[in-house]
Amino acid sequence: MRITPASGEPPIDDWTVRPLASVAAELVDRVGPGRRVVAVDGRGGAGKSTLAGRLAAALPDAAVVGADDIAWNHSIFGWSDALVDGVLRPYRAGAAVSYRPPGWVRHGRDGAVEVADTVRLLIVEGVGASRTELIDWLDASIWVQSDFAEAERRGIARDIASGVNGDAEATTAFWHTWMAEELPFFEADRPWERADLILAGTSTASLPAGTVTVGRPPRGSGPPTAASEEAGR
Repeated sequence: MRITPASGEPPIDDWTVRPLASVAAELVDRVGPGRRVVAVDGRGGAGKSTLAGRLAAALPDAAVVGADDIAWNHSIFGWSDALVDGVLRPYRAGAAVSYRPPGWVRHGRDGAVEVADTVRLLIVEGVGASRTELIDWLDASIWVQSDFAEAERRGIARDIASGVNGDAEATTAFWHTWMAEELPFFEADRPWERADLILAGTSTASLPAGTVTVGRPPRGSGPPTAASEEAGR
């Protein structure tokens, strides 16, 4: 399997298929007992949301919070304080979370971001979920590596189908506006260099049900072991 990531992100050539359950168990062992926070990070269209959902389903007392919900009508990348103050701080304190992010309040979006007080593993997924400002709040992070061209194709097709950013022309324009911020953000922050697990989110390979693909970063580019999966965002 060969993935060509964006410029500056080292490609990974050594991938191995493993059961999702064993990767999830490895993650739990890595973070230890108690109320823990794991970030699932990656580029737009990489496969983060699907992976986070699969991990949460495979683990007891786990839940997912999407960075897109925190950032909604607020800021593309200027949302770390909102995530910390509204979700991570009360979660770490042992409280249930019921948080209305700034964009929800301004635009009258119903509901709230909620995390029950029974949750023991909180998975935060989204572009920039393992950013430098959040390091002290995270127990582990996963980088979902994606083929840059395939992630763009997939992400635009997904957003056109959902209609969240208008018609096809408006959606494509929004994607490129987003990338104008995403590319320099990741080039500066380089979260793959801090990741405990690295995952491949785009692949033409057909994986057996219930498996993920485990990768090993090139020497000197990150942690000695990694994991990956074929998924949608």
